[in-house]
Formats: sequence, C-alpha cells, structure tokens
Amino acid sequence: MRLREETVNRPKPLVEVGEHPILWHIMKIYAHYGLNEFVLAIGYRGDDIKQYFLNFYNLSRDLTVSLKEGDVEPQGTVGFDWTVEMRETGLSTMTGGRLKRLNPDLTPHGTFLLTYGDGVADIDIRKLIAFHRSHGKLATVTAVHPPARFGALEMDGDVVRQFSEKPQTNEGWINGGFFVFEPAVLDYIEDDSIELERAPLENLAKDGQLMAYRHEGFWHSMDTVRDRQVLEGLWEGVECPWKVWND
Repeated sequence: MRLREETVNRPKPLVEVGEHPILWHIMKIYAHYGLNEFVLAIGYRGDDIKQYFLNFYNLSRDLTVSLKEGDVEPQGTVGFDWTVEMRETGLSTMTGGRLKRLNPDLTPHGTFLLTYGDGVADIDIRKLIAFHRSHGKLATVTAVHPPARFGALEMDGDVVRQFSEKPQTNEGWINGGFFVFEPAVLDYIEDDSIELERAPLENLAKDGQLMAYRHEGFWHSMDTVRDRQVLEGLWEGVECPWKVWND
C-alpha cells in the first residue's frame, strides 16, 4: 500500500529500478554466485510476472520480423541460463503460507535460499551459505542495518557542521531477508494464514534453530516511492552498491 502509486497496475517485484524490475536485480545477485534455479511464489497480478518471463527471451535480444510472412527470427543470445518456475500461491496467502505451498519444489533438494521481492544488497551469497553450513541449525536470517529515513545532522550548538543524506544507518539490526533454510523449517508453518515473520521465525528462535548472518554492507528495500527514488539514484550512479555482477 505504501507503494500504491506503482503497484496499482502491477505487482511490486515488477516495479523498475532503472530499466529492469527489482526482481531482475535480486535474481542477478543470486546468479552472480552461480545460483540460477528460481521458484517464484506469485499471487497479486501473478499473470504479469508470467508474461514478463514469457517475453523475456525475445525482448532481451534483437529481432528480425517479416511483416509479409509474420515470421520472427531472434538474433544473438540472451546471456542468461536461469530456470524460473512460477507457482500460484493464492491472492491472500501470507508469507509463511506461500513458502509452505512450495514444499514439493523445495524439500527434495535440501537446503534452499529465500528472500523477498523488494530488497537488494551487496551480500556475498557464498559467505552466507558457508555461515549457514557452519552452525548446523535449521535457519539463517540475514541481519542488516535499516535504511536511514532522514538526513543526519551533526551540530555545534545551532550551527550545522555536517549534513549527510545516507541510504543506511549504522545503528541496530533488522530482518533483511536473504534467508537460508533447511526443509524442516516448513514444519513450523501450518497453513496459508501464517506469516513467516510471526510464529515460524519466533518458534525457530525459541528452539535455538535461528541464526543471524550479520551483513555490514549495503542493503535497501523498496517500500515507498521515496525508496524507489533512492534506489534509482544509486543505480544511475558511478558505482551501484548492489551491482555485484560485472556486465
């Protein structure tokens, strides 16, 4: 709702940062570390997400179209080796329920990674996975510093000595997504009405099965129009902080 100006006609993961949806940016982060098999739990305007990937192959390349014959001949290669499975998980299903519905896709493969469709980071996925494997617990959540909502003032009396409009603060830790889970985590989720951030994570913590990977680098979510503007500015800058890939 806080991004309603953008999401009234499309799902939040398809809101663009630069020329690409934020979903593309998130998947590029994972793909940079060799993770290219994705399962998307779709709900609100899920057909739009399906259309995006159905058209991705042709729209990512040059095309030659014969207006006489109606033939379409793609030119060149896409440069992506992703496999994207899209699963309808209901319009009103909560975050935990959506994950539970993916059980048949996830459980046979063992350890899996999970994140939201609206946050980017310069996180090293290899180190995240290594941390998860080192502690042997069921779940790892990435702990991040929250974005700064206001400009910071350093004052000497009434004189402002320094003003800084930073995208992130260095104080406190919050849930930044970028989870690593074992399949047994799904046993903590009962049905569609369950929020992942409530009983499942709370009970995992009570059972001593939830560990935090502290990410000191960049992280930012896209909750508001202002957030999108911040991310747009960073993407268009000389060095975009979450662009860990080289192309």
